[in-house]
Amino acid sequence: MEASKKVDKKVSYSKEEAIKLVKETSITKFDGTIEVAFKLNLDPKKADQQLRGSLVLPNGTGKSKKILVIAKGEQAEAAKKSGADFVGDTDMIEKIEKENWFDYDVIVATPDMMPVLARVGKVLGPKGLMPNPKTGTVTMNVAAAIEDIKKGMVEYKNDSYGNIHAIIGKVSFDESKLVENLVFVFNAISKTKPQSVKGNYIQNISISSTMGPGIKVDKNSFDN
Repeated sequence: MEASKKVDKKVSYSKEEAIKLVKETSITKFDGTIEVAFKLNLDPKKADQQLRGSLVLPNGTGKSKKILVIAKGEQAEAAKKSGADFVGDTDMIEKIEKENWFDYDVIVATPDMMPVLARVGKVLGPKGLMPNPKTGTVTMNVAAAIEDIKKGMVEYKNDSYGNIHAIIGKVSFDESKLVENLVFVFNAISKTKPQSVKGNYIQNISISSTMGPGIKVDKNSFDN
């Protein structure tokens, strides 16, 4: 593969060089997504070392998400005004239950709807669609949550190996915007270090485009 020949697996590139390379090594005909992966010094078996959260990228993700809001009354009205794609309460939950309906990318719910939503937790959970207070998708301010999602909110959660993956944009983005998004995610992840973690927290960083090769990023390049 021509693309992978451009990347030296033994080299950690500066953040600017890595972004340049990730754009050059994108081989898809469509506008690929660029993702960053962090290998963290975590023991996910410990409760305090399980990381989960969300952040709003300064330059967005380049991807629009369909939003389903599960709420009643004022919050449902606010969701409609804020441009949610689907708004409802038990009717939407029944639709998911009976029709196996997944025509949305993210669900925002008010806390009072969570016990009812738990009925479909078994189908939403494995798809990563269950709302969660840690990611800002269980809230009494659905309008603010919708605004964040539309601006480019990304959720992250460590896997069983202590890795975190997050989207930082599209291949078509300007290099400077991708660098800015990458730095933003790096700073956010750096701040999540649990107190019980000793020593080097971020062990490795790599970025890749859809189907493109992984490119190591030198974490020292984030200091300048």
